[in-house]
Amino acid sequence: MQISLVGESDLGWDEHTPPNETVDAEGNPFPLEAGFGVPDPYAPAARRYDDPDVVALRSHLSAHNGIDGLEICEPHETYRIARILRRDGFVVVRDLLDSEQLTRWRAGCARVLEQILEIPGRGPRAYVTETGRLPHRYSYGTCSASRHLLHEPEWAEMVHLPTTAPILEAVFGSSDYLLWGAGGDLCLPGAVEYQHLHSDLLDDQQISAGRLAQARALGMEVPERAEDLDIGTARMVLERTPPQITINFLMSDLTWENGPIRQIPGTHASVQRPPSPRYEPDWMKTSTLVGAPAGAGVFRDTRAWHGATPNLSREVRAMPNVEYVPPWQEDFVRRSMPYESWLTLSEAGRHIARAAVCEQGVWPAGAGVLHPLLAERKKALRG
Repeated sequence: MQISLVGESDLGWDEHTPPNETVDAEGNPFPLEAGFGVPDPYAPAARRYDDPDVVALRSHLSAHNGIDGLEICEPHETYRIARILRRDGFVVVRDLLDSEQLTRWRAGCARVLEQILEIPGRGPRAYVTETGRLPHRYSYGTCSASRHLLHEPEWAEMVHLPTTAPILEAVFGSSDYLLWGAGGDLCLPGAVEYQHLHSDLLDDQQISAGRLAQARALGMEVPERAEDLDIGTARMVLERTPPQITINFLMSDLTWENGPIRQIPGTHASVQRPPSPRYEPDWMKTSTLVGAPAGAGVFRDTRAWHGATPNLSREVRAMPNVEYVPPWQEDFVRRSMPYESWLTLSEAGRHIARAAVCEQGVWPAGAGVLHPLLAERKKALRG
């Protein structure tokens, strides 16, 4: 199987996989009802490029998809980037990867996708859907039995970049932030459903001493003890100290047609749940990052509401990521980076990866085993 992440592909558009069908841990198909893959009640009736519902949706998106006036920053605009991220919960930054880095990561993403898709689908289906997810959508992270891809050289290489490090330092208030993991997501052509809006991480709304220290490092005037905070200042501390930041790197330009990620501005500070697909307004469906170019990255406060959108093109849309947390989240970091990969990093890179690296001679549990089915990944961990 020859896979390319650039231009048209023969992948996807499997009409034998019904809309809103997922599979259980063993791969048994069933209609979505609950869980991470919430059904899209307005999905096209068939997964065919020329299906009338698909054609109508394509026409609608060609006219309406994309955030009007989307701000795209340059890597050196550190202050502006941090300001937009605090305001909106996400920000697009172009040229984070040079042409050689982009080429290498595209090749790595294609190689991993080939491993995910080499398992034959059940019956006439072309692919195995990932357990609990919508069809034609995969997570690079959760398809790995280790939950991360820090054992893959292309992902390890992007942990600490001269373009991203100054931005992360401005966001976290110091260079003491931590690597949490790496993975990302992708969708094949023919992913006709909208993924429900969701947050990747729910904030426990607790203000620890470490979180207060981060607020001070960011220039906030706060008392020594959390119990002495007034309500307004406490809310500001919570807003400006995200528990996790992810950078999704774009392997291709995001277009109105190829499944651009959608982000709902300002929701990183919300304690409400996002609307379900049935009640989601149309403007939220089209609040997408159309126009973000290949080689750019989306810095995301993972509390912000976001979701995947239909890929009605013939192009694979891949967004590998690297994930970071502040020091007060260290207890949540899993050791998923091999010691040998850690040695390839710069001194500063090894510092931020200090909580994710395994001891010398210890291989991360499950690393190297890729499978869309949960039961198979669990077998690898038991073995």
